[in-house]
Amino acid sequence: MRFPPDFRWGAATAAFQIEGATTVDGRGPSIWDAFAARPGAVLGGDTGEPACDHYHRYASDVALMAGLGLRSYRFSLAWPRIRPTGAGPVEPRGLAFYDRLVDELLGRGIEPVVTLYHWDLPQALEDAGGWRNRDTAYRFAEYAELAHARLGDRVAEWTTLNEPWCSAFLGYATGIHAPGVVDPKGSLEAAHHLLLGHGLALQAMRARARPGHRFSIVLNFCAVLAEDEEAARKVDGLQNRLFLDPLAGRGYPEDVLAETAWLGDWAAVVRPGDLEVIATPIDWMGVNYYSPTRVAAAAESVVADGPFPGLRGVEFLPPRGEVTGFGWEVRASAFTDLLVRLGRDVAVPLVVTENGSAFPDTVVDGEVEDEQRTRYLVDHLRAVHRAVEAGVDVRGYFAWSLLDNFEWAAGYSQRFGVVHVDYGTQVRTVKRSGRTLAKVIAANAVPAEGYDLG
Repeated sequence: MRFPPDFRWGAATAAFQIEGATTVDGRGPSIWDAFAARPGAVLGGDTGEPACDHYHRYASDVALMAGLGLRSYRFSLAWPRIRPTGAGPVEPRGLAFYDRLVDELLGRGIEPVVTLYHWDLPQALEDAGGWRNRDTAYRFAEYAELAHARLGDRVAEWTTLNEPWCSAFLGYATGIHAPGVVDPKGSLEAAHHLLLGHGLALQAMRARARPGHRFSIVLNFCAVLAEDEEAARKVDGLQNRLFLDPLAGRGYPEDVLAETAWLGDWAAVVRPGDLEVIATPIDWMGVNYYSPTRVAAAAESVVADGPFPGLRGVEFLPPRGEVTGFGWEVRASAFTDLLVRLGRDVAVPLVVTENGSAFPDTVVDGEVEDEQRTRYLVDHLRAVHRAVEAGVDVRGYFAWSLLDNFEWAAGYSQRFGVVHVDYGTQVRTVKRSGRTLAKVIAANAVPAEGYDLG
């Protein structure tokens, strides 16, 4: 199953999950530093220190990427490393680190793909209201402009936000992620301000963009499996259409506005001109997919559990069949269906910016034979290929993740990497899944059946 000749192959990480060095070279505290310090917030009391110590080991990590044959590397900048209070002076040592990382990547022939925001809001901005405060959107645009000005001579690919659904609803509706706030109405306001920040950042960067610069946003999409159309519509509305529609210039979905109105008039935060800013054109859409969501109808009076503010009349069902270490259902066919749907609904090319699975791993005689992750990887690459065959304009695939890392509220209990990290020694070991990914990249193809690439 051969991919198009110019298909982009890579792996992805996020700054807080791998960098460590949380108090080094002037870096300010982020909401994840504060959240991890809260007793019981993160499993095992784990923190972002030292994570994978990538801040000090970036050169050897880039050499590892080159050894795998990666052609692109998607990583995020740490806002508090560059602008420690989110709005104050720039920290030159933080920018210098990303200078070194970008230069190292380019020296190895690896294309840098920069994400500006992967959840690590400077704590000083959260103290002023965080994403529930409209001002944060303007501060984000300023940060985007200065990062783009510094790195834009070498970086062509720019992503504004990673998974604003998670930032808004896990962070401000259920509080299971940083900043740990439980405010359903405020979470919808945060969603709007995140999208507004995306649009403002796009405008700021496009104003000084060089030829060849491309801009995007990354969304985590929900592949909804349901026999009841109404239940599916409601979940699709709060996970997918609430973000897709305004980005496409269609405004917020009327049904979602109506069904969340009982929380309060959150849509009053939308000011004249906001929707036009949010709809600033992008060049491609990032697609993050891990697992489908199964739902069924429930009594309309039932408020659904979970991070869907205002959702009523829906029951979330348990997964079926094989599950990952997180208990997420493994179903590659749902990935194909999702990509086909997005190919119909999204007017720009798609890039799979995250896809992966967490399973427990053990190093035996210097090897990690992660058979389940390898099967997941190959099956989901077949799913991508089937979407391409169906005519969907998918331009690339980034495995999540390059390295085992700090997995947010789960701490270090879950491993997603195609490279194993011993957190005590920081020794890296390429897993079977990593070796398989390298073979896929070299062949630009995935086997039609079986999991042995020779």
